Formats: sequence, C-alpha cells, structure tokens
Amino acid sequence: MYAVLETGAKQYRVAAGDTLQVERLEVEAGQPVTFDKVLLLNNDGKVSVGNPTVPQASVVADVVEHVRGPKVVAFKLRRRKGYRRTVGHRQELTVVKIKEIKG
Repeated sequence: MYAVLETGAKQYRVAAGDTLQVERLEVEAGQPVTFDKVLLLNNDGKVSVGNPTVPQASVVADVVEHVRGPKVVAFKLRRRKGYRRTVGHRQELTVVKIKEIKG
C-alpha cells in the first residue's frame, strides 16, 4: 500500500515505514502529524485517484527531528563591470517517519 501526498507545494510517494524530509512543519519533534492532502491511494492494486484529493484518506506520521538542508550558493557576475553578488540559502526541513496510511 502506498500513497501520494502533497505538503509544502511538493508531492511525495510514501509507504508505511518510510522516512522523508519535507518542508518545515510547526510540530514539535516526537509528536504525530496528519497529512490530509492525499492525491492518490494504491491499496494492493486498487488505485484511487483524487479529484483533487481522495476523500477520507490521510497519512499519519511521526516528526523525528528538524534539520537544515545543504547550503545552496547563488553567485551572480557581470563580466568587466565589477558586479559580484553571492547569496547563500539553507532550507529548513522536517524529518518525518510514516506510521500508517488510512483510506
């Protein structure tokens, strides 16, 4: 059994027991979180596609920890103009472990 869920404007294919990093959630570490935006649900070959979401379907997960992603550096340069700009960014992420898929 697996599901496709949406969180943080991104879509993830998850199954029970999976661990994934999603955009920062305002939930304390160790607390459960429920994802209600389930776009697709596959239950042993029986596929339910939502319009836009599958009704009465949800994914329950535990928040493991909050981390920061790798540093991404954007460097801008205009040649022969003396223009140089360096901007760094680290995305705030939440690590979640999928407990069960209801649907």
